[in-house]
Amino acid sequence: MARLLPKGARPYSELMRLDRPIGTWLLLLPGWWALALAAGSGVPSTRLNWWYFALFGLGAIVMRGAGCVVNDIVDRKFDAAVARTAARPIPSGRVSVFRALLFLAILAGIGLTILLQFNRTAIIVGAASLLLVATYPFMKRVTYWPQAVLGLTFNWGALLGWAVVHGRIDPPAIALYAAGFFWTLGYDTIYAHQDKEDDALIGVRSTALLLAGNSRIWIAGFYAAAILLLAVAGWLTYTEFAAAWPYWTALGLGALHLSMQLMRVNFDSPVDCLRKFKANRDFGIILLIGMVGASTLA
Repeated sequence: MARLLPKGARPYSELMRLDRPIGTWLLLLPGWWALALAAGSGVPSTRLNWWYFALFGLGAIVMRGAGCVVNDIVDRKFDAAVARTAARPIPSGRVSVFRALLFLAILAGIGLTILLQFNRTAIIVGAASLLLVATYPFMKRVTYWPQAVLGLTFNWGALLGWAVVHGRIDPPAIALYAAGFFWTLGYDTIYAHQDKEDDALIGVRSTALLLAGNSRIWIAGFYAAAILLLAVAGWLTYTEFAAAWPYWTALGLGALHLSMQLMRVNFDSPVDCLRKFKANRDFGIILLIGMVGASTLA
């Protein structure tokens, strides 16, 4: 995709990670889950709204890009010391910090324009996420659990999506948000194993370093909590169990997917860790299909 852009725009597309869309998917899916789940809550006025899905898609691209810019500005010295990130636009010198800040302002403006299309509650919920976006890049300096802060940040769309549809936050949205939190703890711990050697040398902290050889057991617990909480979200949402069979089927397939992913991951292979990390998009899509199916039948 970057090759199709003018030469001057390519570093900025890299800064947004347009060449690595997996992060956008993982940010977007909890929001889409919430839109689909909320549409199946039995309220006649809350049918699937595909315009909202489109706005969330564009918003995820923009806000993930903004988050990456913030992260790269804060982490530019760390990134320069890690082989996998040394070629990023800021540490490599292709984009200055000043230009990155201007670009961040543009992305924030676009994100605000999208947010203003929703109701007041949703606007407040969306704006509240900025505190987490600004905080996350610093967490790897002070805690071995930066993945927990990422989980709080990346799954905010679960709360926002429900607020967009219902104008409030209800228990199913909280359960969905909590499920996403534990899901992120799992997949981002796998991701962090790619950089564990470099991170240990430069003083960056992560759950991969903290959990080390016990990572598989811990991630199994994270994923089990995610599936349980997704079941709670479905139970709180769907008034007729039988009619929601697409959701329960998707949840079962999703649980199998996560189990196979965890059993097969090689924590000492950066290539395999990245592959298993990316596979979480498939889990999210499986679940989304089930939610859409159940909401259509509701």
